[in-house]
Amino acid sequence: MKITYTGRQVELAPAQLRKLEARFAKIGKLLDGKRECEAHVILSLERHLNQAEATVNYFGHQLVGVGSSADLFTAIHSAAEKLEKQALKARTKWRDTKRAPRQEAGEPEALAETEPDEQQEPEAEARVYRLNNHQNRKPMTLEEALLKMDRRRDYLVYTDTETDRVSVLIRRRDGDFDLIES
Repeated sequence: MKITYTGRQVELAPAQLRKLEARFAKIGKLLDGKRECEAHVILSLERHLNQAEATVNYFGHQLVGVGSSADLFTAIHSAAEKLEKQALKARTKWRDTKRAPRQEAGEPEALAETEPDEQQEPEAEARVYRLNNHQNRKPMTLEEALLKMDRRRDYLVYTDTETDRVSVLIRRRDGDFDLIES
């Protein structure tokens, strides 16, 4: 990582520069180890308070860490720490948004009817299955909802035609139904 220091009434010793270059090299590896990043560090002293501002451009976004302390080295480290947190957040955000598979036009119906396999062992964490409730937007009566319920479903969420409110029809274990109206 290429580091440019701008000191306003402040200068760093060569030993301090080596320590800071090691710290910013870690941030450079976090951002992108293959290409050369540039960091611009501005150091200033205002009324016995040292301020450090570190700026890095990462794929068109500016990451800025600002730190201030009575000690110059502590101010630079706090700015580098804030910059490191931003770099981690930006990197994970960039990585995670690019991983979703694309769906074709006919697939949303298959997504709505996905159910967990009963043969699999239960895991430690609970899974959340998203259902596509937008495909059946037609309001229905209670009788239509009872007809729509089949043996595989334990519940049905629908819009009631009489009240224009969301209702939930739940199948009880004894075979009867519970109706929850909002």
